[in-house]
Amino acid sequence: MKAYLETYDTVLKEQNSDFNGISSQEAGRRLEQFGKNRLKEGKQKTLLQRFLKQLADPMIIILIAAAVVSAITAAYSGESFADVIIIVAVVLINAVLGVVQENKAEQAIAALQEIAAATSKVLRDGQQHTVRSEELVPGDVIILEAGDAVPADARLLECASMKAEEAPLTGESVPVNKTADVLTCDDQKDITLGDRKNMVYMGSTIVYGRGRAVVTGTGMNTEMGKIADALDKAQDGETPLQLKLNQLSRILSFVVIGICAFIFVLDIIRSYPDIKFNTMIDTFMVAVSLAVAAIPEGLATVVTIVLSIGVTKMSRQNAVIRRLTAVETLGCTQIICSDKTGTLTQNKMTVVEHQGDDEALLAKAMALCSDAQLDDQKEAIGEPTECALVNYAYSLDLSKNDLNAQMPRIGEAPFDSLRKMMSTVHKDAGGSVIQFTKGAPDEVLKRCTHLWKNGDMIPLTDSEREHILQQNKDMADRALRVLCAAMRIWNTPPASYDSPNLEQKLCYIGLTGMIDPIRPEVKDAIAECRSAGIRPIMITGDHRDTAVAIAKQLGIIKDSREAVTGAELNDITDEDFREKIKDYSVYARVQPEHKVRIVNTWRELGFITAMTGDGVNDAPSIKNADIGVGMGITGTDVTKNVADMVLADDNFATIVNAVAEGRRIYDNIRKSIQFLLSANLSEVISIFVATLLGFTVLKPVHLLWVNLITDCFPALALGMEKEEHNIMNRPPRNAKEGIFAGGMGFDVIAQGIIITIITLTAYFIGHYVESGRFEITTSADGITMAFLSLSMAEIFHSFNMRSRRESIFRLKRQNIFIWGAMILSFLCTTAVIYIPFLSDAFGFEHISLMEYGIAMLLAFSIIPIIEIIKLIQRIAKK
Repeated sequence: MKAYLETYDTVLKEQNSDFNGISSQEAGRRLEQFGKNRLKEGKQKTLLQRFLKQLADPMIIILIAAAVVSAITAAYSGESFADVIIIVAVVLINAVLGVVQENKAEQAIAALQEIAAATSKVLRDGQQHTVRSEELVPGDVIILEAGDAVPADARLLECASMKAEEAPLTGESVPVNKTADVLTCDDQKDITLGDRKNMVYMGSTIVYGRGRAVVTGTGMNTEMGKIADALDKAQDGETPLQLKLNQLSRILSFVVIGICAFIFVLDIIRSYPDIKFNTMIDTFMVAVSLAVAAIPEGLATVVTIVLSIGVTKMSRQNAVIRRLTAVETLGCTQIICSDKTGTLTQNKMTVVEHQGDDEALLAKAMALCSDAQLDDQKEAIGEPTECALVNYAYSLDLSKNDLNAQMPRIGEAPFDSLRKMMSTVHKDAGGSVIQFTKGAPDEVLKRCTHLWKNGDMIPLTDSEREHILQQNKDMADRALRVLCAAMRIWNTPPASYDSPNLEQKLCYIGLTGMIDPIRPEVKDAIAECRSAGIRPIMITGDHRDTAVAIAKQLGIIKDSREAVTGAELNDITDEDFREKIKDYSVYARVQPEHKVRIVNTWRELGFITAMTGDGVNDAPSIKNADIGVGMGITGTDVTKNVADMVLADDNFATIVNAVAEGRRIYDNIRKSIQFLLSANLSEVISIFVATLLGFTVLKPVHLLWVNLITDCFPALALGMEKEEHNIMNRPPRNAKEGIFAGGMGFDVIAQGIIITIITLTAYFIGHYVESGRFEITTSADGITMAFLSLSMAEIFHSFNMRSRRESIFRLKRQNIFIWGAMILSFLCTTAVIYIPFLSDAFGFEHISLMEYGIAMLLAFSIIPIIEIIKLIQRIAKK
């Protein structure tokens, strides 16, 4: 049953209840039948499950496999288990960092539960009782007053001037006037949630008036329950970076297995028929060397740490990241779907315009003819519209508290939705009695006979009346909420405070226009979004006119035809919507399921989509988006807990800063990946060539040292590189493009081959210095020089990678972290060669200064060689 389309008598009959509620005995029976009035708990992952999830990453699995192979090799050869310990440490550090960042488990359902009122006033056995809200059942009649949180979905039976704040559910910034009357709608359409004025819903708050209602839905059968269910079903998708790294892991896995198998089979064939166990073990160890060379052991850790550093930087800029890999998703964001209320606007109704001859009198009338008050901190408390009027008066040095003292209220005719106005009567210190009336302009003007002008009341002419109505229309056309104020002077207090007696022969004072104003920084932020190729989209529960006016003001749209309502959206099929979605940038009067549909449609079309918001109604779409952004100040716990990023300052501009940071981080991760892969490729080729020719150029432990110690520091330093100068003047990258896009694959291969040539050249020079001749045999000096040249070439190559195309000599800013990494890596590499116990452990020779100098010069040659290649690439691009 759609209770809002039925009379309350019919609803009561359907619920087997009456105007005075049900019996306590019946309530107990229904509690067993329907269950407690609370939302079901979300499934929580244990700490162990989260830890194991981190270990399930393909790159981590490869590292674990490498550790097992290294352990087997060490056990057979009697060598140190240092390489095994290093790999295990890398795995554990990476997993712990991931768990720490993602440790805030999904608490959305629990947070939703906190929104529900703790206790409620209910009629049972014909008397009013206070019970725990979780004990409410369908058919209960609840009593609601201003300030009460609505504990369940209910159909109003009666109400007096009731207004409900439903922004958490609908996104509408203005409280909704409620009625007990039955609603009607077109047979082909339903009434949207925000327009069901004879219903109240769990999660909303009564801000004005009072009433009673019969409960129609509890727990998961409420509108809040639908949101909870949507959250429970929403799946966490993988970010583009996760997808690319997983793809890279699979490629590396096949490469490692293929190369190892090839070398193993080749050596067995060459040894045939004299195959011995020792020969097979030696062959196996060669394959292990290739595996260690092919796997960039530090990659997972480098990516994690670079993301962590970026997260720390973003937190200082008020963007708190809850999931590490979500950082780079911002870098390829193409669509930002933003809730209006509290995100683009301040969520605070404010008087922005007035009409009338005497502003001070207008402000005094509006403030006194309202029930909002100023607290000790001079903040208005009460119904948002009346708070705006009290704040308006205070901005003109007219304190509501002082006005109350000077002109106490002696009578009133409360607001009524039928006559659309309210009146209050006051007596000043001199004994004069004055009445103030405020309400809908057209209704108040009907009761006006005079106009306040130049400090006096003059007759209100038809032309003046038309002029005032035109002013009202002009303000309303700009989506301002317009109220009219009038007054009446009494010689003695009125004999009756009934509205018919008070609201006649009024004197018009003026109009006020109010709106939920935009955040001042948002307009510039949206302009920057557009320059960065990002499309901003507004999604709101507010009325179409209000949404269009705000969107035009912000520069989101230029034409009202770019806006669509939730009701219109219901009439569009999914297939048609996929074709038309690019025509719309504003969605008004939408419900939570509409937001999810919008986000999912953009994603289905291949667009990386972000969703921002602060209310409960935003939570499902935030969770479904590629990157969910919650508001830290005004946002509910639900929103914060499902979001990937939370804005500590609720500032839309912070999103733009986060996008720039996300792009910088992704650029730097690609630089780090290119650096590590080119380095590892050079190791693979060096080992492969040496194995085919029959000598040893480097041992597995040497490669582990280079990969985990020498390479990691420069790779991390590349992650600290500043953003490119044009980072927000280029379109978002295509999330579908591979990690080797833009010529990166060629660069990795070319750079790997160059470093290989440098490494093998150093080996043969060392062999020649040691033996005095060139031979294809294993040489201790050759191994040591090859190790030194390889290590330092990769360190110098990290300078090349500060920019993939620009000359490093043209970069205006220095990266002190690269210099620090070079010095640290240089010292570590030199130490492992010349400190006796280290060199003995690694099997190095104490090479001469001449050999050392030659190896260093060969290593440094990587810089001029890559500079020449970059120059050719820049010329070719032109």
